[in-house]
Amino acid sequence: MQSPIFDAIHHVSLQTPNATAIKDSNICLSYSELMRLVTGMSKDLTTQDVVGLLLDNSPAWIVLDLACLHLNIPCIPIPSFFSDEQILHTISDSGQNSLITDQSARIEFLLNANSKLILSKTEVDILGKTLTKFTFSATASHLPTDTAKITYTSGTTGNPKGVCLSQEAICKVATSLKQATQAYSSDIHLCLLPLATLLENIAGMYVPLMSGACVCVLPLAEIGFSGSSKVDFEKMLNAINQAQATTLILTPELLRGLLAICELGFSISTQLRFVAVGGALVAPALLNQAKQYGIPVYEGYGLSECASVVSLNTFQANKQGSVGKPLAHISCRIKKDGEIIVKGCQLLGYTNTEQSLKQDYFATGDIGYLDDDGYLYITGRKKNVFITSFGRNVSPEWVERELTNHPIIFQAAIFGEAKPFNVAVIVTNGSIGMQDLHGISLTINQSLPDYAQVKKWVLASQPFTLENGLATANFRIKRDAIYQQYQTEIDAFYEERLEHVL
Repeated sequence: MQSPIFDAIHHVSLQTPNATAIKDSNICLSYSELMRLVTGMSKDLTTQDVVGLLLDNSPAWIVLDLACLHLNIPCIPIPSFFSDEQILHTISDSGQNSLITDQSARIEFLLNANSKLILSKTEVDILGKTLTKFTFSATASHLPTDTAKITYTSGTTGNPKGVCLSQEAICKVATSLKQATQAYSSDIHLCLLPLATLLENIAGMYVPLMSGACVCVLPLAEIGFSGSSKVDFEKMLNAINQAQATTLILTPELLRGLLAICELGFSISTQLRFVAVGGALVAPALLNQAKQYGIPVYEGYGLSECASVVSLNTFQANKQGSVGKPLAHISCRIKKDGEIIVKGCQLLGYTNTEQSLKQDYFATGDIGYLDDDGYLYITGRKKNVFITSFGRNVSPEWVERELTNHPIIFQAAIFGEAKPFNVAVIVTNGSIGMQDLHGISLTINQSLPDYAQVKKWVLASQPFTLENGLATANFRIKRDAIYQQYQTEIDAFYEERLEHVL
């Protein structure tokens, strides 16, 4: 089987062999040099491999990923922020028999501590970066035919789920994104998300390389990351400016942080032409603020099961509040219950399941609607919808978006299942008194129907982060964990009402 993505990049290397394909602080790699490295690296892998990649962002990461594509062997990008338990899960769940890493001591300890027989341990040198390749006895695993990449998401549970994707599906998304974003060979894309993130892998790596553009990839610490969710935004802004980036991919929290730095008087590069933002719903206030600073932000939507991006706002078609129109290869429909279903690109299946996924339309689990102009809107997750004691359905994401649209509210989580009113646990951008909060709540509630309004408020003691277990790595809040932490305060409001009734 031919690799359409590799073939497209190889074609670029023939057309413009001396153009810069990849660069970091020390390396500037042309397309012809990239192709030589990838084909050379392929000799160190075998068609029997199922390869895990656990390493920091670097040109070496890209070379290894492309080598797997070239050989048509399954590649499993593993985020460095995964816990030891999650890393072991991906190894056993995917049937990996090799792992290439820049965390040799950590992996050797994990394998030994869990009775994994290490068959070999060899050093791999790529562009001055010394990595370690472990080969070990694989756990039997069922992978769908044509699996090219298995992406694991941190999700809200301990063990992430492995989504199996084909090269065909990945190429469809990359090709549509190239068209939608009008990708230019003159572009410089700076990778701000881990390359193990499917969105950055496809939109931030494949799309620029298929377009003859330059990918600037730096270690995450060099762009301001400390851990998975602590960010030095001044450092990130400097990296964007120094790279002279024209395109970026951001999560809403990264956009918020960069805008906060801009408010302090720092300026952001005027060369930016397309900044995609996704991973969670984006507050309209952030989009408005980005416009004020001349940052060309375009909101999109996607999920791993559809090989990342499903819809995206673009230069030609941009409607604030929506997540754009479906990409060229995608067809979206809305079920009677409001769930979005997608046709045109979907996963082959999940690891270690025999469940057939050959239906025409894939049920996303998200609820929303399409307007008369074909723009898609997301109002929440189907599983998160709760029903009040008055029988009203409430999508918490919808209400939370209204709350975080207010500049003083940084994060919010809404609760009200089987209750007569809703309670919000909020994180504020500064100190605020309950009297001030009362005034803010009156303003916000005016924009909501009575059944969705927030009647009581809990001020959170700390932000919702990955480190404290209250958010995922892509900044989605963990509702169950937040409720458990603040259950006493939340339940007290309902008990107080019951006492008044009695």
